[in-house]
Amino acid sequence: MSTTRQLLSSAQVARFVAHGFLRLDGIVPRALNEEALGVFAPGLPSVPYGTPVPKAFPEGSFARRLVELPAVAGALESLVGANPTVDHHFVHTREPREGSAQPLHADALIDLRTDAFDVQLMYYPQEVTADMGGTLLVPGSHLRRTNESDTGRYQNLRGQTRLTCPAGTVVLLHHGIWHGGRRNDSDTVRHMYKIRFNPTVPQVRLWDTADLNDPVVCEELGRTFSWYEPAAGRLEIHNRVRLWRSLSADPAFDIAYWATRIANRPAQRSNA
Repeated sequence: MSTTRQLLSSAQVARFVAHGFLRLDGIVPRALNEEALGVFAPGLPSVPYGTPVPKAFPEGSFARRLVELPAVAGALESLVGANPTVDHHFVHTREPREGSAQPLHADALIDLRTDAFDVQLMYYPQEVTADMGGTLLVPGSHLRRTNESDTGRYQNLRGQTRLTCPAGTVVLLHHGIWHGGRRNDSDTVRHMYKIRFNPTVPQVRLWDTADLNDPVVCEELGRTFSWYEPAAGRLEIHNRVRLWRSLSADPAFDIAYWATRIANRPAQRSNA
Protein backbone atom coordinates (compact mmCIF):
# COMPACT_ATOMS: atom_id res chain seq x y z
CA MET A 1 0.00 0.00 0.00
CA SER A 2 1.43 3.35 -0.99
CA THR A 3 1.18 6.35 1.30
CA THR A 4 2.44 9.89 1.38
CA ARG A 5 2.90 9.39 5.11
CA GLN A 6 -0.26 11.16 6.24
CA LEU A 7 0.12 9.33 9.52
CA LEU A 8 -2.18 9.86 12.47
CA SER A 9 -1.00 11.81 15.50
CA SER A 10 -0.70 10.35 19.00
CA ALA A 11 -3.82 12.30 19.99
CA GLN A 12 -5.79 10.75 17.12
CA VAL A 13 -4.64 7.24 17.97
CA ALA A 14 -5.47 7.85 21.64
CA ARG A 15 -8.93 8.97 20.56
CA PHE A 16 -9.28 5.74 18.57
CA VAL A 17 -8.21 3.72 21.62
CA ALA A 18 -10.79 5.53 23.78
CA HIS A 19 -13.73 5.69 21.36
CA GLY A 20 -13.07 2.54 19.34
CA PHE A 21 -13.42 4.37 16.03
CA LEU A 22 -12.08 7.31 14.05
CA ARG A 23 -14.05 9.31 11.48
CA LEU A 24 -12.51 10.74 8.32
CA ASP A 25 -15.36 12.83 6.95
CA GLY A 26 -15.68 13.48 3.23
CA ILE A 27 -12.11 12.48 2.33
CA VAL A 28 -12.93 10.42 -0.77
CA PRO A 29 -13.11 12.48 -3.98
CA ARG A 30 -16.46 12.97 -5.66
CA ALA A 31 -15.44 11.07 -8.82
CA LEU A 32 -14.54 7.99 -6.79
CA ASN A 33 -17.81 8.20 -4.85
CA GLU A 34 -19.78 8.30 -8.09
CA GLU A 35 -17.82 5.36 -9.46
CA ALA A 36 -18.49 3.38 -6.28
CA LEU A 37 -22.23 3.25 -6.83
CA GLY A 38 -21.76 1.51 -10.17
CA VAL A 39 -19.13 -0.85 -8.75
CA PHE A 40 -21.20 -1.81 -5.72
CA ALA A 41 -24.49 -2.50 -7.52
CA PRO A 42 -23.42 -5.88 -8.98
CA GLY A 43 -21.34 -6.76 -5.91
CA LEU A 44 -17.63 -7.46 -5.52
CA PRO A 45 -15.73 -10.76 -5.82
CA SER A 46 -14.86 -12.42 -2.52
CA VAL A 47 -11.30 -12.45 -1.20
CA PRO A 48 -9.75 -15.41 0.67
CA TYR A 49 -9.09 -14.71 4.33
CA GLY A 50 -5.64 -13.28 5.02
CA THR A 51 -4.84 -12.12 1.48
CA PRO A 52 -2.22 -9.34 1.15
CA VAL A 53 -3.72 -6.09 -0.08
CA PRO A 54 -1.91 -6.06 -3.49
CA LYS A 55 -3.22 -9.54 -4.27
CA ALA A 56 -6.70 -8.93 -2.85
CA PHE A 57 -7.16 -5.68 -4.74
CA PRO A 58 -5.28 -5.59 -8.08
CA GLU A 59 -3.64 -2.35 -9.13
CA GLY A 60 -6.16 0.02 -10.67
CA SER A 61 -9.17 -1.64 -9.03
CA PHE A 62 -11.69 0.49 -7.18
CA ALA A 63 -10.83 -0.97 -3.76
CA ARG A 64 -7.09 -0.52 -4.33
CA ARG A 65 -7.54 3.13 -5.26
CA LEU A 66 -9.75 3.65 -2.20
CA VAL A 67 -7.28 2.23 0.32
CA GLU A 68 -4.37 4.03 -1.34
CA LEU A 69 -5.87 7.48 -0.88
CA PRO A 70 -3.21 9.23 1.22
CA ALA A 71 -5.48 9.94 4.19
CA VAL A 72 -6.84 6.38 4.22
CA ALA A 73 -3.47 4.71 3.67
CA GLY A 74 -1.82 6.85 6.34
CA ALA A 75 -4.53 6.11 8.90
CA LEU A 76 -4.41 2.38 8.20
CA GLU A 77 -0.62 2.34 8.45
CA SER A 78 -0.86 4.16 11.78
CA LEU A 79 -3.19 1.51 13.21
CA VAL A 80 -2.30 -1.84 11.58
CA GLY A 81 1.01 -1.22 9.82
CA ALA A 82 2.11 -0.77 6.22
CA ASN A 83 1.34 -4.28 4.92
CA PRO A 84 -1.88 -5.60 6.44
CA THR A 85 -3.82 -8.50 5.01
CA VAL A 86 -7.48 -8.40 4.02
CA ASP A 87 -9.58 -10.57 6.29
CA HIS A 88 -12.70 -10.07 4.18
CA HIS A 89 -14.68 -7.36 2.45
CA PHE A 90 -18.35 -6.89 1.72
CA VAL A 91 -20.82 -4.33 0.36
CA HIS A 92 -23.72 -3.83 2.79
CA THR A 93 -26.83 -2.53 1.02
CA ARG A 94 -29.89 -1.15 2.74
CA GLU A 95 -32.98 -1.03 0.58
CA PRO A 96 -35.47 1.85 0.85
CA ARG A 97 -38.24 1.43 3.42
CA GLU A 98 -37.00 -2.06 4.25
CA GLY A 99 -38.36 -2.06 7.79
CA SER A 100 -35.55 -3.95 9.51
CA ALA A 101 -32.31 -3.27 11.36
CA GLN A 102 -29.34 -5.29 12.54
CA PRO A 103 -29.18 -6.15 16.23
CA LEU A 104 -26.37 -4.59 18.19
CA HIS A 105 -23.31 -6.82 17.84
CA ALA A 106 -19.54 -7.12 17.74
CA ASP A 107 -18.00 -8.84 14.74
CA ALA A 108 -16.60 -12.38 14.97
CA LEU A 109 -16.21 -14.45 18.10
CA ILE A 110 -14.98 -13.19 21.44
CA ASP A 111 -11.42 -11.87 21.09
CA LEU A 112 -9.19 -11.78 24.16
CA ARG A 113 -6.17 -10.07 22.59
CA THR A 114 -5.01 -7.12 24.69
CA ASP A 115 -2.02 -6.10 22.56
CA ALA A 116 -3.41 -6.33 19.02
CA PHE A 117 -6.58 -5.58 17.10
CA ASP A 118 -8.02 -5.66 13.60
CA VAL A 119 -9.36 -2.55 11.91
CA GLN A 120 -12.57 -2.42 9.95
CA LEU A 121 -12.89 0.25 7.31
CA MET A 122 -16.42 1.42 6.57
CA TYR A 123 -16.83 3.63 3.52
CA TYR A 124 -19.97 5.60 2.67
CA PRO A 125 -20.04 6.82 -0.96
CA GLN A 126 -23.28 8.77 -0.45
CA GLU A 127 -24.35 11.38 2.01
CA VAL A 128 -26.03 9.52 4.87
CA THR A 129 -28.95 11.39 6.39
CA ALA A 130 -30.77 10.52 9.61
CA ASP A 131 -33.63 8.76 7.82
CA MET A 132 -31.23 6.57 5.80
CA GLY A 133 -30.35 4.50 8.85
CA GLY A 134 -26.62 5.00 9.22
CA THR A 135 -24.44 2.62 11.21
CA LEU A 136 -25.08 2.67 14.96
CA LEU A 137 -21.96 2.74 17.16
CA VAL A 138 -21.56 2.58 20.94
CA PRO A 139 -18.47 4.67 21.74
CA GLY A 140 -16.04 3.06 24.16
CA SER A 141 -17.57 -0.42 23.89
CA HIS A 142 -14.78 -2.13 21.95
CA LEU A 143 -12.72 -3.39 24.90
CA ARG A 144 -15.68 -4.92 26.71
CA ARG A 145 -15.45 -8.43 25.37
CA THR A 146 -18.66 -9.94 24.04
CA ASN A 147 -19.43 -12.79 21.70
CA GLU A 148 -20.97 -11.61 18.45
CA SER A 149 -24.67 -10.79 19.00
CA ASP A 150 -24.73 -11.22 22.79
CA THR A 151 -25.59 -7.51 22.93
CA GLY A 152 -28.51 -7.90 20.53
CA ARG A 153 -31.04 -7.69 23.34
CA TYR A 154 -30.12 -4.05 23.98
CA GLN A 155 -32.14 -1.56 21.99
CA ASN A 156 -30.67 1.76 23.08
CA LEU A 157 -27.68 2.82 25.16
CA ARG A 158 -26.89 6.32 26.39
CA GLY A 159 -24.41 8.08 24.16
CA GLN A 160 -24.82 5.75 21.17
CA THR A 161 -24.36 7.43 17.80
CA ARG A 162 -26.16 6.77 14.55
CA LEU A 163 -23.94 7.85 11.72
CA THR A 164 -24.87 10.78 9.54
CA CYS A 165 -22.10 12.00 7.29
CA PRO A 166 -21.18 13.64 3.98
CA ALA A 167 -20.47 11.54 0.90
CA GLY A 168 -16.98 10.07 0.82
CA THR A 169 -16.70 9.45 4.55
CA VAL A 170 -14.50 6.66 5.90
CA VAL A 171 -14.82 5.36 9.46
CA LEU A 172 -12.11 3.12 10.93
CA LEU A 173 -13.32 0.79 13.68
CA HIS A 174 -11.67 -1.38 16.29
CA HIS A 175 -12.98 -4.86 15.48
CA GLY A 176 -14.62 -5.22 18.91
CA ILE A 177 -16.90 -2.18 18.85
CA TRP A 178 -20.62 -2.74 19.35
CA HIS A 179 -22.46 -1.64 16.23
CA GLY A 180 -25.36 -2.38 13.90
CA GLY A 181 -26.83 -1.18 10.63
CA ARG A 182 -30.01 0.82 11.18
CA ARG A 183 -33.26 0.62 9.25
CA ASN A 184 -33.41 2.69 6.04
CA ASP A 185 -36.56 4.80 6.19
CA SER A 186 -35.66 6.88 3.14
CA ASP A 187 -36.48 6.38 -0.54
CA THR A 188 -32.78 5.95 -1.41
CA VAL A 189 -30.71 2.77 -1.56
CA ARG A 190 -27.84 3.10 0.92
CA HIS A 191 -24.47 1.39 0.44
CA MET A 192 -21.66 0.84 2.91
CA TYR A 193 -18.45 -0.94 1.91
CA LYS A 194 -16.56 -2.75 4.67
CA ILE A 195 -13.01 -4.09 4.62
CA ARG A 196 -11.47 -5.82 7.63
CA PHE A 197 -7.69 -5.59 7.91
CA ASN A 198 -5.41 -7.88 9.94
CA PRO A 199 -2.00 -6.55 11.06
CA THR A 200 1.14 -8.40 10.00
CA VAL A 201 3.56 -6.43 12.20
CA PRO A 202 3.57 -5.55 15.90
CA GLN A 203 1.24 -2.60 16.45
CA VAL A 204 3.83 -0.50 18.24
CA ARG A 205 4.41 3.21 17.53
CA LEU A 206 3.20 2.99 13.94
CA TRP A 207 1.92 6.57 13.91
CA ASP A 208 3.54 10.01 14.09
CA THR A 209 4.72 10.06 17.72
CA ALA A 210 5.89 13.69 17.79
CA ASP A 211 3.07 14.54 20.23
CA LEU A 212 3.34 11.36 22.30
CA ASN A 213 3.81 13.30 25.54
CA ASP A 214 1.15 15.91 24.83
CA PRO A 215 -1.33 16.13 27.77
CA VAL A 216 -4.22 15.70 25.33
CA VAL A 217 -3.20 12.04 24.92
CA CYS A 218 -4.03 11.34 28.58
CA GLU A 219 -7.18 13.42 28.27
CA GLU A 220 -8.38 11.27 25.39
CA LEU A 221 -7.48 8.00 27.10
CA GLY A 222 -9.25 9.03 30.30
CA ARG A 223 -12.52 9.92 28.59
CA THR A 224 -15.71 8.34 29.92
CA PHE A 225 -19.01 7.70 28.16
CA SER A 226 -22.53 8.11 29.47
CA TRP A 227 -23.44 4.43 29.24
CA TYR A 228 -20.60 3.37 31.55
CA GLU A 229 -21.60 2.08 34.97
CA PRO A 230 -20.03 3.92 37.94
CA ALA A 231 -17.90 0.92 38.93
CA ALA A 232 -17.49 -1.33 35.90
CA GLY A 233 -16.94 1.68 33.67
CA ARG A 234 -13.56 2.16 35.31
CA LEU A 235 -12.46 -1.17 33.87
CA GLU A 236 -12.78 0.30 30.38
CA ILE A 237 -10.16 2.92 31.21
CA HIS A 238 -7.94 0.24 32.73
CA ASN A 239 -8.26 -1.79 29.52
CA ARG A 240 -7.23 1.28 27.52
CA VAL A 241 -4.16 1.74 29.71
CA ARG A 242 -3.12 -1.85 29.00
CA LEU A 243 -3.60 -1.36 25.26
CA TRP A 244 -1.79 2.00 25.22
CA ARG A 245 1.17 0.53 27.13
CA SER A 246 1.52 -2.00 24.33
CA LEU A 247 0.96 0.41 21.44
CA SER A 248 3.30 3.07 22.82
CA ALA A 249 5.97 0.66 24.13
CA ASP A 250 5.67 2.42 27.48
CA PRO A 251 5.06 -0.20 30.19
CA ALA A 252 4.90 2.51 32.87
CA PHE A 253 2.09 4.54 31.30
CA ASP A 254 -0.86 4.95 33.62
CA ILE A 255 -3.92 7.05 34.43
CA ALA A 256 -4.52 7.87 38.09
CA TYR A 257 -2.19 5.01 39.14
CA TRP A 258 -4.89 2.40 38.42
CA ALA A 259 -2.85 -0.12 36.45
CA THR A 260 0.31 0.40 38.50
CA ARG A 261 -1.51 -0.22 41.77
CA ILE A 262 -3.06 -3.55 40.82
CA ALA A 263 0.10 -4.82 39.12
CA ASN A 264 2.23 -4.30 42.22
CA ARG A 265 4.12 -7.50 43.07
CA PRO A 266 6.89 -6.73 45.57
CA ALA A 267 9.62 -9.33 45.61
CA GLN A 268 9.90 -11.22 48.89
CA ARG A 269 12.93 -10.21 50.90
CA SER A 270 15.28 -12.92 51.97
CA ASN A 271 15.44 -13.54 55.72
CA ALA A 272 19.06 -14.66 55.43
